[in-house]
Order: sequence, then structure tokens, then C-alpha cells
Amino acid sequence: MASCSINTPLGNAIITGDHLGIASVVINDASSKNSSPIPSELKDCVTQLSDYFEGKRKSFNLKLNPKGTAFQKKVWDALQQIPFGKTSSYLELSKSLGDAKAIRAVANANAKNPLWIIIPCHRIIGSNGSLTGYAGGLYRKQWLLNHESNITQVSLF
Repeated sequence: MASCSINTPLGNAIITGDHLGIASVVINDASSKNSSPIPSELKDCVTQLSDYFEGKRKSFNLKLNPKGTAFQKKVWDALQQIPFGKTSSYLELSKSLGDAKAIRAVANANAKNPLWIIIPCHRIIGSNGSLTGYAGGLYRKQWLLNHESNITQVSLF
């Protein structure tokens, strides 16, 4: 399994994958240089993540290969249907999967998402509109939601 690291506005992203697809993208606070050279299996992922952070990309077109249970993969597939700039709640996600009572299981699968940003678990908020837990930290979740919003701050002066 190949791996590399890249710096992002939110920390160091570690990408792993092989010819079967991208297995994980995780974030940490460590500071490191971008990997060089980038393994060929990961180049598209690095390019697409860079484009995302530069505001040039709203969706990802990558071969994915996350490890998880059948249910987790079903939840992760559903997360990928939430459009850029939109949010959903755990309850809405549970209902879309056909079982409103599965909210805790859906939340648990969301928390185990191994593909930070690419599978957009940051787009899940509380039913009341509040930010809810995020493995990367709520400040990162807020940053990502702001980055994806269509609202731009206008200077008054």
C-alpha cells in the first residue's frame, strides 16, 4: 500500500492507497513536507485535494477502496450523495437509508469514515442545525463548511 503526505490549510493529510483505489485520507496536526515523489497511485488524489482547497473542485472523481463493513460502505455511499455546499442530518441520512431508527448506527459509521473530505462526513450536522462531533475536530468541520458555502464575506471598508 502506497502512502504520501501533503500539507493542507487544515493540517497534514496522509493518503494511502494502491491500484485498487484510495483506502484512506486522514488529517493530523503534524507538520511535515509534502511527500516527494508522490506515488503514481496517489497522484490523482493529491491533485484533486489540492484543487478542492484552492476552490477549483466541488466533487471528487477517484477510485475508492475504503475498508469497512457492508453497512458502513452503504452509509459512506449515501454521504457522497450530499452535494457540495449542502448539509444533512444524521436523521435525514438514516431516513434516506430506509430506517430512521438506525440513527446511532449511521452516526457510528459516519465517525469511522476513512476518507476525510472525499466522503464528506463533515456535511452532517445536528437536526437543529448545530455542529456535531467530527473526528478531525469541530474547527476543521466549520472551516470545511465555510469553504463549501456560497456565501462570501464582503468588506464594508
